[in-house]
Amino acid sequence: MVFTTYLYHYESGDVKQKTKESLLFVQYVVIIKNECLLIHAFSTMAGKWHFINRKAVELLKVKKVKRHLIREVAPGSIASEMELEPGDELLTINGEEIEDVFDYHYQINDTYLELGIRKQDGEEWLLEIEKEYDEDMGITFENEFMDQYRSCRNNCIFCFIDQMPPGMRETLYFKDDDSRLSFLQGNYVTLTNMDDHDIDRIIKYHLAPINISFQTTNPALRCRMLNNRFAGEIFPKVQRLYEAGIEMNGQIVLCKGYNDGKELERSIRELSGYLPHLKSVSVVPVGLSKYRDGLTQLEPFEKEDAKEVLAIIHSWQKKLYEQWGLHFIHASDEWYLLAEEPLPPEEQYDGYLQLENGVGMLRLLQEEVAEELSGREGDDRICRVSVATGRLAAPFLESCLDQIRDKYPNVTGTVYTIANRFFGESITVSGLITGGDLMEQLEGKDLGDYLLIPCNMLRSGENVFLDDVTVEEAEKRLKVKIQVVDEPGSDLVKAVLEEEKETTHRRRMMYEQTDSSNCGQTECR
Repeated sequence: MVFTTYLYHYESGDVKQKTKESLLFVQYVVIIKNECLLIHAFSTMAGKWHFINRKAVELLKVKKVKRHLIREVAPGSIASEMELEPGDELLTINGEEIEDVFDYHYQINDTYLELGIRKQDGEEWLLEIEKEYDEDMGITFENEFMDQYRSCRNNCIFCFIDQMPPGMRETLYFKDDDSRLSFLQGNYVTLTNMDDHDIDRIIKYHLAPINISFQTTNPALRCRMLNNRFAGEIFPKVQRLYEAGIEMNGQIVLCKGYNDGKELERSIRELSGYLPHLKSVSVVPVGLSKYRDGLTQLEPFEKEDAKEVLAIIHSWQKKLYEQWGLHFIHASDEWYLLAEEPLPPEEQYDGYLQLENGVGMLRLLQEEVAEELSGREGDDRICRVSVATGRLAAPFLESCLDQIRDKYPNVTGTVYTIANRFFGESITVSGLITGGDLMEQLEGKDLGDYLLIPCNMLRSGENVFLDDVTVEEAEKRLKVKIQVVDEPGSDLVKAVLEEEKETTHRRRMMYEQTDSSNCGQTECR
């Protein structure tokens, strides 16, 4: 039986999630059917950690005290003039407690404010401030989100984070399911941990777009796929967002034998009822790593399966475009490659609304490379580069290099396809390639003057691969300078022609969602 165990530290108030394999005292863990707060305690465990159940986790989150401590005060700002300092605490704005960063920005957009502040010595101030309506206060908080990230309440059968090996950095195992991150970072959320208050705030602040992982519109099937008996109750929430005119995008992670076929037809039909506010829905195949022991058995999709999925999607695209002028339902690039069918033309992607789900990424790359080259005369410069990528994008990068060589015949470029031995070779996207696989498979090869890697191979905000190998370590072992290429095709052209030597990256997402779950990975700081 697969289950989740939580540990609670009664002195610090921290909660940690542990897998069955990582528990020191797993032989004592039992499943408790009631909602008791403490399931069991071990006095011999370091740090006085207690086992608790999922319900207790939510209760404990409510008890945690939220403090909005100031980290920085901008010189010359309003906050500086009011003699606020790092370490001071914001208590209220206009008499109201601040829940998170959205509350803060909503409240300070006014011409008159009353700020409740607690100084470091404990003295409390009430500051009256007159300012321009949209003038910033000049405050940076210790926690820029001004709240804790909300974790996922589900145990989805397709979750990619559950398929990760042990021993990686702890933050990689955190599953966020936070509607606020949907707005800020484009993450997809299931809505299962949202209540009426959360929906009220989305409507009040008009947070849009909200990206929703639907998986299916069949309530019973959704409960089964998410392993959450409340997962089928989200559609009244979606209806409220629809009636308030909140823009939404959707996602369906397709699992063979579960939500494909007739269930997919049903989902598309019922989700199209939320047009025009639900702008798009992507269909992505479940990603299956080699670390699935103890998880629900899922089968990979084959060529004929992919053809059936595309037939359903194309049929609905034609019907909905005639009615709404939108194709609405979109297949990720992987379906076309698996079915050995050509990618759709650019206009079929409705402005590339689902790029982060791998919908149209390859088509856009081709179009951007062609556009960049169309404004160039070409020359006889000599360039020697190599490109590393996953199996999914390799043929398209070969095509892009051919386009570049048409105008720059002395360019020598080799595309190296990196097999994903870390997660399993069925994982074909570049965003899940590790530094270890990259070094092992390229060591000793002629990599030219530069090795180009896509920015989605690296952790967000860092020059580090998923396995904590740094770009510098890879450069040292491979004896070549590594250049990180940003998403636009124009950047690829410039990198191949050695016109842009970028060594840091500006990645939008942690990894390509086409081979993952609805749960995003958020680095908790």
